[in-house]
Amino acid sequence: MDLKQLTALVTVSEVGSVTKAAQVLHIVQPAVTRQIRSLEEEFGVTLFERSRQGMTLTPEGEVLVERARRALQELDRARAELRPSPTSVRGIVTIGILESTLDLLAQPLADAVRSHYPDIELRVLSAYSGHLQQWMDAGDVDLSLLYNLASTPSISVSPLVSEPLWAVAPASAKLRADRPIPWSRVWQEDVVLPVAGHGLRILIDQARATSGATPHVTMQTNSMHVQKQLVTAGYGWTVLPAAGIASDLGGGQVSAAPLVEPEIKRSMVLGLQRAGRVPAHVEAVAAEVVRAVRRVVRDGAWPSAELA
Repeated sequence: MDLKQLTALVTVSEVGSVTKAAQVLHIVQPAVTRQIRSLEEEFGVTLFERSRQGMTLTPEGEVLVERARRALQELDRARAELRPSPTSVRGIVTIGILESTLDLLAQPLADAVRSHYPDIELRVLSAYSGHLQQWMDAGDVDLSLLYNLASTPSISVSPLVSEPLWAVAPASAKLRADRPIPWSRVWQEDVVLPVAGHGLRILIDQARATSGATPHVTMQTNSMHVQKQLVTAGYGWTVLPAAGIASDLGGGQVSAAPLVEPEIKRSMVLGLQRAGRVPAHVEAVAAEVVRAVRRVVRDGAWPSAELA
């Protein structure tokens, strides 16, 4: 068994076809077929049911794919965390950073890259997770922070941190970080929400559906900054990930508290391109991203976040 076989196995399971897997992996189709057959011969089991509709995992195949995916992800993480020699690392790295984490991570990351890798030019793009994933797929960014994403045929992800959603209200509401509140309390107020289709809105709608509540929505926006502005201006309460309100706690403009009943968490991952070997300068920045996230969480600057 080797890494090429495991990569072929996972890719075929994700795209459902040897032909598509060969295109993703940039190798010829017979090579993918040989790698799958070699694994089946080694384990003495059938890994895929083959039909005109494509390749479907057998129960044995599902077990092996789960283990293979985990092994490949751990190797990706190790590769990202091993810092290459600064004297040999240079180039341009474009990274996508989630809007909600900009205040927490952008400057620490920039400082670390400038200190350890002065010959790397860092380019930071900010957007919501859906846009960042599109930029990753298009090759516009080399690596990106993303929310609630599993590995795809084009992107390999490593879990970094999970964080609960928080209710954000005017300061007069006197919400407290050490006193979680139920979602039902939010629905008693006017609310400002992200626009429909936004990843955060999907989670909010899931929580609302479980309670059957019909809140009064005063405004919808695709900007986290506008959400907080409208709360301050008295348009109602809103919901944001923990990272989005870290810089606001204690400022006196708003108050906030973690949400429970149900507790809904967002998982942040680091995404890297699958195609080809990750260049050394991209690996270097990926390692600094991991360190920056861990440092911010361990220092207590990221409210209620948990390292993966």
